[in-house]
Amino acid sequence: MDSTRWNRMCSLINAYGVKPLVGIIPANADPQTMIYPCHPQFWDTAQLWAGNGWGIALHGYDHVCTSNKGLDGLNPFWKRSEFAGLALDAQREKISKGYSILTEHGLKPKYFFAPSHTFDRNTIEALRLETDIRTVSDTIAFRPYTDDGFLFIPQISGHCYTVPTAGIYTFCLHPQTMGDGQFALLETFLDRYAYAFTTPDSLAARSWKPLTAPDRLLRKAFFTYRKLRGLK
Repeated sequence: MDSTRWNRMCSLINAYGVKPLVGIIPANADPQTMIYPCHPQFWDTAQLWAGNGWGIALHGYDHVCTSNKGLDGLNPFWKRSEFAGLALDAQREKISKGYSILTEHGLKPKYFFAPSHTFDRNTIEALRLETDIRTVSDTIAFRPYTDDGFLFIPQISGHCYTVPTAGIYTFCLHPQTMGDGQFALLETFLDRYAYAFTTPDSLAARSWKPLTAPDRLLRKAFFTYRKLRGLK
């Protein structure tokens, strides 16, 4: 991890009282992200995050996307995927190993989001069989919804911005690749809207309904747009 950028992010969100959802890759083997030295006290730091009320998410297993079946999954965001298209047994093994690594280091993740935002029904079943995780932060919708015994929290953008339609969703930020301009925009956004942020735990504690008709229309429009742009 780029400790300088991560520390900058931590200082910024702490200053505004935001409690984020942090995705941890249990056994990172992705050469595109392994470009900085290992954080020598990473697991101790992650325990501090959890102790401060941050949500901890299982972010796949090794972050290596060997499948090209992402567009056939439940959230067809990209073609590449670590999970979508893999057999249930293979996904169970990944989920089980990843979950065990986090729990062995004193963390008990209650949330999941997949590398490249891509997963399928086998991923959901693997989470059900191998973990206590019942909340996934990845989907396109206006508000969280339930499906097959899981809560899905929408994830709509890679940067913070105001949305014309009221809703509840996450922004997916990657501090490791953020520049000065992006940090400045984030700070401006937090200065205006920090009051509107909630926590993953508070969302998980509420009752939610299944996907609505407007949500289905939004999903169809969003993924049709991506397909027309050729974003695969």
